[in-house]
Amino acid sequence: MGKLLDIKNLHTYFFTDKGTIKAVNGVDLSIDSGKTLGVVGESGSGKSITSFSILRLLENPGRIVEGEILFDGIDLTQLSEEDMMKIRGNDISMIFQEPMTSLNPVFRIGHQISEPLILHQGMNKREAWERSIELLREVKIPNPERVATNYPHHLSGGMRQRVMIAMALACKPKLLIADEPTTALDVTIQAQIFNLMNDLKNNHNTAVLFITHDLGVIAELADDVVVMYTGEVVEKASVEEIFGNSKYRHPYTEGLLRSIPSLDEEVEYLDQIDGSVPHPLNLPVGCRFAPRCKYATEKCQKEIPSLIEVEKGHLVRCFYPELRERNE
Repeated sequence: MGKLLDIKNLHTYFFTDKGTIKAVNGVDLSIDSGKTLGVVGESGSGKSITSFSILRLLENPGRIVEGEILFDGIDLTQLSEEDMMKIRGNDISMIFQEPMTSLNPVFRIGHQISEPLILHQGMNKREAWERSIELLREVKIPNPERVATNYPHHLSGGMRQRVMIAMALACKPKLLIADEPTTALDVTIQAQIFNLMNDLKNNHNTAVLFITHDLGVIAELADDVVVMYTGEVVEKASVEEIFGNSKYRHPYTEGLLRSIPSLDEEVEYLDQIDGSVPHPLNLPVGCRFAPRCKYATEKCQKEIPSLIEVEKGHLVRCFYPELRERNE
């Protein structure tokens, strides 16, 4: 099976009066059809900007300055805006983090779901409205006929997110990008939305790019994982290697894993990663994570590590990726 999405050496910069912000700095990632890639990292790591780059939704002063975004073999960075309009919402759909800012407050729910069906699928208004109701039913919204006539402010946060998923599923996209789609929802609604996304993947062979800061979500949904920090990929591996007993791991990934509460162990305080993500205009010399890393050496403070393959399919951006040697 070939790669549906293959991003190579992507650089997305924001050119400001105070300097150039390298929000995405040399990112490589890929997804096969029917697979879920989890992209994880703290706020400011470049996760969302990567997704906006894929859809070419960047606003000034941001722009892609280097790299390829190959989708079904076509480089999206070379397409015209007209050609990108044909892809957005059709071949590639996105579920945004906050549905209230993504749904138009002055249009009924049914009309908003109908729009991509009319634009991309050639349906007339009646066909699109009927299909919209079917989509609302598929995402388990009760009384979909009534909800289709409602406005976004009539619905709860969980219902609005389901509407966003219905819109994303409308044209049966080849790639679904989900940017923190369950952040503000309770765990019951989260579980239901995860089931919906898994159904989409299994029934339509859709690839999913799932962006989150929650490693617990990644463990449940993803096939492969990319860990990002300050616009760079610091680790890539299968979900089994990230959460399993691999002898290699980036210290940042280790810190994220240690911060997850355990039901089997009673502790007074949860582990945390000291410090915070550096300002993009004031990145440290050498390894970007060195100021927060308890294993950092003088070499880490001065030299920039490369992303190296430590095992087949497992890449780590670290001078000391082997846990045993690092802890001695």
